[in-house]
Amino acid sequence: MDPETGFDAMINVGVLDGHIALITEEKISGKETIDATGHVVTAGFIETHNHWTRTMGYKMMLRDGVTSSFDLEYGTVGTRVAEWYKEREGKCQVNFGTASSHEGARSLVLDEVETTFDAPVAHFGRAPQYTKWSDHHPNLHEGNQILKVIDQGLQDGAIGISSTLGYMRGGASTREVFELQKLGGKYGRQFGAHVRMTPGTYDQEANSAQELLANAAALGAPVLICHFNNNGWDIVEELIVGLQERGINAWGEIYPYAAGQTNINAVFLKPEIWVDQLGHTYEETMVDPVTGKFLTRSERDALLARDPTHEVILYKMPKEEIPKWLKLKHITMANDALFPEEADPDWDTPYDEVGNMHPRTPGARGISLRLGREHGIPLMHTLAQLSYNSAKHLGDMGLESMQKRGRMQEGMVADIVIIDPNNVSDNSTYQKGNVVTTGIPYVLVNGVITVKNSEVLKVFAGQPIRFTQMQSKLEPLDPEKWKSKFYAPVEVKGDGCLPHPDTQPEYFD
Repeated sequence: MDPETGFDAMINVGVLDGHIALITEEKISGKETIDATGHVVTAGFIETHNHWTRTMGYKMMLRDGVTSSFDLEYGTVGTRVAEWYKEREGKCQVNFGTASSHEGARSLVLDEVETTFDAPVAHFGRAPQYTKWSDHHPNLHEGNQILKVIDQGLQDGAIGISSTLGYMRGGASTREVFELQKLGGKYGRQFGAHVRMTPGTYDQEANSAQELLANAAALGAPVLICHFNNNGWDIVEELIVGLQERGINAWGEIYPYAAGQTNINAVFLKPEIWVDQLGHTYEETMVDPVTGKFLTRSERDALLARDPTHEVILYKMPKEEIPKWLKLKHITMANDALFPEEADPDWDTPYDEVGNMHPRTPGARGISLRLGREHGIPLMHTLAQLSYNSAKHLGDMGLESMQKRGRMQEGMVADIVIIDPNNVSDNSTYQKGNVVTTGIPYVLVNGVITVKNSEVLKVFAGQPIRFTQMQSKLEPLDPEKWKSKFYAPVEVKGDGCLPHPDTQPEYFD
């Protein structure tokens, strides 16, 4: 089944030198044969929102059919993007990629956290007293330094710019976000973000997405709205589709769960927002994944004081909404995977000893396929959400490696999953979130069998997904240049000039 063309037939597939060499009704043979009778053979799944970019995280996702995994929401601090890629060369089970991190750049510049790297390091390594990355409004010099750090990552091939805006209430200004999208647009790369007021009310969520979508339309720059399966999702989908119809490379992702997961010290979990503004109670919405218990207000306060970055699961949407999201024509699937509270487990750790986590980490594709089957959603539609839709948007940015993935066609890269369509299912739950998907017995990464008979083999066929290195496209912010472009020329009369109002716009100030 090819999710790009809709091709669906009983046919043989030949793989050679990492590519799909032949699709034919004729009998073929090879060094190794996989009997896929009763199964679906399709393009490997593409994950754009994985924060657990480590061996066990990749291993669990392979069981869920993921062959390419990126972090386009947190990403990697720009000054270490090249290092991040080098660290994984020849050692990764899946294709890997990252974006240049807005949060990481703010941590480096404003808090001077020299160890900032990627999401796991930020979670486990950033001290609680470092808060400027979230709540400080940079001045012009600081703003230019942030842009410089992000630009370094783009020079070194990062897939785009990533931002956790929703955790920066009061920190990142409208100007700052506009300049980030402008910078990404100069490279033709996406700006992906957890939007500003998520979680929020219907209007807050929609307005926050509109900020990024309006910027994208004005700049002609690609944009990714991360996990918009929240209040206002219907209008956000309509906005995104409207831009797509006008040629803007805009898209959005969802994860098929009613609850999310985040740090207990997230700004939007403060009582004045979560309780007073949004009308939630901790007792009905916040679960400690370690104990599996809902937290009272006092228990939440005590845990926050004791362990400020502790992960919690948040129930924030009715579960009846999930099938509606899966029916949307234009979305992509993401898992927003996080890691267990314990130290990162090694390769040989049994899955049931990994530690509890949100079930979306190992199960986002399994649940999508299961719910699609249960609700009569066409399988080809679901497969496109899991692979082709992401490949299409990323490829349209000029990312050549994604122009050859997400498709089951001759000449494409042989990232392939084999699925039992009648039985594939997630198995992880909120109570036990470390149980892997079943019904995906084979996964090929770049033509190499990586999952065989539902066992992840110790092979590392993953390749880097990135742009080639290039010269900087950054133009530092200069208020005088802004005036020369947007102010009317000063009228000269006699021997002097008419006074001009000093309305210099705020640049990160």
